[in-house]
Amino acid sequence: MDDWTHGAKEALNETLLRDGTAFREDKGKLPEVKARPRSLLRPIVLLGIAVLLGFGIYRVATALRAPKETGADQQTAPQPVGVATIGTGDIKIVVTALGAVTPIASVTIKTQVNGQLLEVGFKEGQWVKKGDFLAQIDPRPYQLLEAQYEGQLVHDQGLLDQAKMDLARYETLVKQNSIARQQAEDQIYLVKQYEGSVKLDQAQIDNQKLNLIYAHIVSPVDGRIGLRMVDPGNFVQTTDPGLVVVDQMHPISVIFIVPEDDIPEIMTAIHAGTALEVKAYDRANVTYIATGKVSALDSQIDPTTGTVKLRADFDNLDDKLFPNQFVNARLMLKTLHGVVTLPSNAVQRGAPGTFVYLVGADDTVSVRTVSLGPLDGDKYAVNSGLTPGDRVVVDGADRLRDGAKVLIPASGDVSDGRPIQPADGETPAKNGSPKKSHRDHGNQSGSPDQP
Repeated sequence: MDDWTHGAKEALNETLLRDGTAFREDKGKLPEVKARPRSLLRPIVLLGIAVLLGFGIYRVATALRAPKETGADQQTAPQPVGVATIGTGDIKIVVTALGAVTPIASVTIKTQVNGQLLEVGFKEGQWVKKGDFLAQIDPRPYQLLEAQYEGQLVHDQGLLDQAKMDLARYETLVKQNSIARQQAEDQIYLVKQYEGSVKLDQAQIDNQKLNLIYAHIVSPVDGRIGLRMVDPGNFVQTTDPGLVVVDQMHPISVIFIVPEDDIPEIMTAIHAGTALEVKAYDRANVTYIATGKVSALDSQIDPTTGTVKLRADFDNLDDKLFPNQFVNARLMLKTLHGVVTLPSNAVQRGAPGTFVYLVGADDTVSVRTVSLGPLDGDKYAVNSGLTPGDRVVVDGADRLRDGAKVLIPASGDVSDGRPIQPADGETPAKNGSPKKSHRDHGNQSGSPDQP
């Protein structure tokens, strides 16, 4: 307490000294201090604080009102959209599968005899017919063997003729009891032995004739010659990989795989005698190549993938399909005629499921759930939910809500997803043409609130 009093006195003394008044300790009490005039800064500070507080309250109130006012404006202002009128048409049910071009016949030409390759009768990449000369193996060793076996045949044939003559004599003598019956019977078996030798000689001659045919190699099929594997002058053997490959190109086939779930419809068409059409597209599944027909179905399903193989034959007269080429095959199972169709860019997916924005007579949209069937290009078949003549939004749906007003420009009405050309003098609106449809069936923007 004494320390505090002393400190207060010193502070007050310093203050009084600045004012020209000394502290008098002999009187034992504090002197009367003259009051200082009140500062003018305090009202200004308080006024500034009040202004700032009022501005802050105004900003908060404005921020709270802004979303409601903006939402009201959005609901009030019509949104420009593109629409399509629902109609009817044909929908093709198509199965897209991966495939590879496979020749119906691909033959590796191999020698069936050992010998020196004397001559090659083809050029690489040449087209050949069945029976055309391809290569010649040295035939001389087989010609010599043929001559050797022919000489052996003449020798054995002579022995056979002599044995037959002796047998005829012995049979006469046996009847006269001039020789023992055993001798005549032994001669019968000797004749059979010589007959066997003659047959063996003839077989060896035929074998050499066959080797001479093998030495002269011809094409077994019509097709295109590949690159030569062996040059003339080399000694070739039956164990070698081959001389060349001949691929049949006209016709040619594509082997592709389809899910096992499609087998019942495929089998139904095959049993009915319907020729299933297959269109081949390039690796990017963009450029059309050729059209063929299904010719065969595999006999079993692959259990690891749940798929089955199909073969489709193509004429390939323009040689656009090449062996081992990767293609995308589109198998058309059937065509649905006169069904309700819907542009794919009108389909939305959200909380209600699959839906579209239906445009009413008062240009107000409503959410309409639909049940979709197969997709053909940029059009769906509609099972339920829409009728011909209905109008649906195909462009600008991401800005809509259930019950929103829309503005349809002059060129905003489309048919089956294609814009209707405006009349002369009319200018198409920017948002009037529909978007390009995609095959991706993922979620799209524009999901409405739960209706």
